[in-house]
Amino acid sequence: MAGEHLGLFDTPPDRRQIQLSFTIVGALLVALLIIFPLRSVQLGEIKTFVPVLDAFMLFSDLIIATLLYAQAAVFRSRGLTILASGYLFTALIMIPHALTFPGAFAAKGLLGAGVSTTAWLAIFRRLMFPLAVISYALLKAADSGKPTNLVRRRPRLIEGAIVAALLATAATLLATMGHDLLPPIFRNARDTVPTSLIVANVATIALTISAMGLLWRQEKSVLDLWLLVGLSGWMFQSLVNITLQTRYTVGWYGLNGMTLAASLILMVALIAESNRLFARLALQTAARERERDARLMSLDAVTAAIAHEIGQPVTAARLSTSAGLDWLNRKGPNVAMAIKSMRAAIEAGDRIFEVINSIRATFSRGPSALSEFDPNDLVHETTALLHRDLAARNVTLQVDLYEAMPAIIANRVQLQRVLVNLLTNAIDSVSATRGRARHIEIRSRLLDSNHLVIEVSDSGVGISPEKMAHIFEPFVTSKPHGTGLGLWLSHTIVEEHGGQLWASAGEKRGATFHLQLPLPSSRR
Repeated sequence: MAGEHLGLFDTPPDRRQIQLSFTIVGALLVALLIIFPLRSVQLGEIKTFVPVLDAFMLFSDLIIATLLYAQAAVFRSRGLTILASGYLFTALIMIPHALTFPGAFAAKGLLGAGVSTTAWLAIFRRLMFPLAVISYALLKAADSGKPTNLVRRRPRLIEGAIVAALLATAATLLATMGHDLLPPIFRNARDTVPTSLIVANVATIALTISAMGLLWRQEKSVLDLWLLVGLSGWMFQSLVNITLQTRYTVGWYGLNGMTLAASLILMVALIAESNRLFARLALQTAARERERDARLMSLDAVTAAIAHEIGQPVTAARLSTSAGLDWLNRKGPNVAMAIKSMRAAIEAGDRIFEVINSIRATFSRGPSALSEFDPNDLVHETTALLHRDLAARNVTLQVDLYEAMPAIIANRVQLQRVLVNLLTNAIDSVSATRGRARHIEIRSRLLDSNHLVIEVSDSGVGISPEKMAHIFEPFVTSKPHGTGLGLWLSHTIVEEHGGQLWASAGEKRGATFHLQLPLPSSRR
């Protein structure tokens, strides 16, 4: 699962998606070319047209906002939060737009609407979409420019939704109660004021071009691709709108139809892509479950082999010890025979260690596994492996690494096992807490000219003082279902690398594990 893209905003588009997007933009362009020459042809007024159209766009934009809020919650993206809030605004603005449209529910519209109220609400909607996309693109670029050692904090989803609702309310009040403060867009219920309409559409086109340029320059995702399609539709609508002089023409109906089409296309595309990504996630999860089952079977085989190999010397040691005790417990103790039995028990113990070393050598990659690498890169790689687990348990990870860290020579795989074990324990510890922030921090620094230290701190339940002194002993664990072998194995691996691994209580709560490793200069 490491390195997999499972979100709309971080999955690059494939060739099929790019071809489909170009096809849709081409279809919208063809529609523009058909509508444009006929834009001034008058048609009859359909009173139900705007309410039905606005209802479709309301639900379409609400669905898009919901999908984006869900993605923002999982991936903790500020850009997605703002983009989702922008879509929530465009959805909510459709309610007063339908209510204030002249002839829809009342001759002059409801809510005290003026002659240009509906037009200004539409303009606010047209301006908000590219503004939200620009904010999303800038925040995405800013986050990608930061080092990956900082996992983003949980976005303010509720605050974003409240701000969107307040902005929609303010826009409605400005277009209704403050109608006379705004330049007129319409002279009457049908005819426009061309100058005001041109200025509004030029501003929309400028913002749309800026949004498209920002998305085009950066590395594009599936979401970026479909936002470009939506912005293309926005551009085509503005080109038609800028030339309209009256309502209920072919151009006016075509403009609103293209608006609905662009909204529905984006909604269907995001739903389809979300389902595809979740289906891929389900397949990957099933594959990982099968891999885990296979590993468990392998572990069963390994433990059976260990039990078989160690069973004989353990039995011999037990018998020799019992025999020694028998020689000493007799009325006339035979010390010489007791000593002989104890030596036999020691020899059996030595054979046990030989068996263990033999088994470890079987699974070890040997000296060839030693390599030179940047320990900071290992930390980044390991945190990427556990990114999904962190997000799933709402754990914030902060990584503060010493940038000029020199390379080390070690077994990269084994040290990664140590870091994975420490981070997994930290995740389990903070997940057991209630009512406080779940936070893990990884730091690296130079201890001196010969050693570096990597520290893993958490805000979890901590380790009791009684267990702290024995935490690295086998079968000692602070978890209800732990085996007590993970920290012992990690401690053994670190010692074999000439380092040290110890634990201490956190500054306020939780625990900190300190991993000390030698630098190559200390081994010369």
